[in-house]
Amino acid sequence: MQTAALFDIPAIETPAQDRPTLKVKARFVRRPALAEQLVVQVAPAAAEPAKPKGKRSARKVHASVPLKPSTTVPDELIRDADWVAVSSSAGKDSQAMLSYVVGRAKALGMLDKVVVVHADLGDIEWGGTKALAEEQARMVGVARFEVVKATGGDLLERVKTRFLKLKAKAEREAVERGEDPATAKVAPAWPSSSARWCTSDVKRGPIWKLFTKLTAELSHLGRPVRILNCIGQRAAESPKRAKLKAVEIDRSASNGKRHITTWRPIHGWSDAEVWREIARSGLPYHEAYDWGMSRLSCSFCVLGCEADNVLAARLRPAKAAEYAAREVEVGADFKHGLSMREIIERAAALEEERGPVKRPPAGTELSKYVGKRKTAAYLARRNDLRKRYGLTA
Repeated sequence: MQTAALFDIPAIETPAQDRPTLKVKARFVRRPALAEQLVVQVAPAAAEPAKPKGKRSARKVHASVPLKPSTTVPDELIRDADWVAVSSSAGKDSQAMLSYVVGRAKALGMLDKVVVVHADLGDIEWGGTKALAEEQARMVGVARFEVVKATGGDLLERVKTRFLKLKAKAEREAVERGEDPATAKVAPAWPSSSARWCTSDVKRGPIWKLFTKLTAELSHLGRPVRILNCIGQRAAESPKRAKLKAVEIDRSASNGKRHITTWRPIHGWSDAEVWREIARSGLPYHEAYDWGMSRLSCSFCVLGCEADNVLAARLRPAKAAEYAAREVEVGADFKHGLSMREIIERAAALEEERGPVKRPPAGTELSKYVGKRKTAAYLARRNDLRKRYGLTA
């Protein structure tokens, strides 16, 4: 019987979309010539490699949102805005900014555009802060004062919640690596200069919700609502803030319904200029400055200097103890390189050396910048304003 010669056909690769490539090898097997058959052998597909976890895709910004502000001139910014939202912590920079912005808005006859918003931080901020922010707004003639507050607890509660989530994540990943979860290293739960989630969670997020509300109130305009977001950040505060622009489009807060322009009216001001504006305005400032604090907002701040945190521990020992207890619970220091336990110890040493902190005279901090005579004039003007608006000290 006549037979066919044995020969091999080269391997044929047949790529397919969305599935692994199959390698196909064909050969003729010795058979009777009339019954010659093609036998196809298919190599098993290799296991598809696991896809690496990709980074979260960047948020898409609506096409209507501009890349750059149309102007950087203060009066033009106010004219172009539908709302002028002034963020107030009731601190010295906030009130100096408020006084300046309201002065420009009044001169333009556009005070009705101004809304003062205060992010309520709860018991972690200095006492009387919210009431003072409202008092300052009333004294400059702003009719609308809004308070926003994040849900989910204050900073200490958020630190605990964050720790539990980070701990669960670290233990899960340890198990996946075949390691003992009890030895898993948990990332720090406290906010820091590189992870300022406290700002986004308890300030920026709630304020953005107010922007949504303000936008809805002007939905009849039939175009994106223009909101001028005024923030009291200054270049002199830190190298990082020095790099910020005085005016810029906040593309992360903007969308097809609203365009947010961030304006830092006092970005180029010095400490002395801030205090001179306070003296001129007569607006009351928080007594924490007279006690010796260099900043307001949170009593204890991870970004604050050691002197501020030690002084806060002397003035608020019970709250300092709460922070120290939370440090133990989450296994990490409140501030990188400086624990609340150490802060409390240094505060106690000062108390023993100098005695309890004594209440300073009103205007103590202001007098360092404008002198005693102008400070006395400021205090008289402040008291007159309080009487005029039916407010008490």
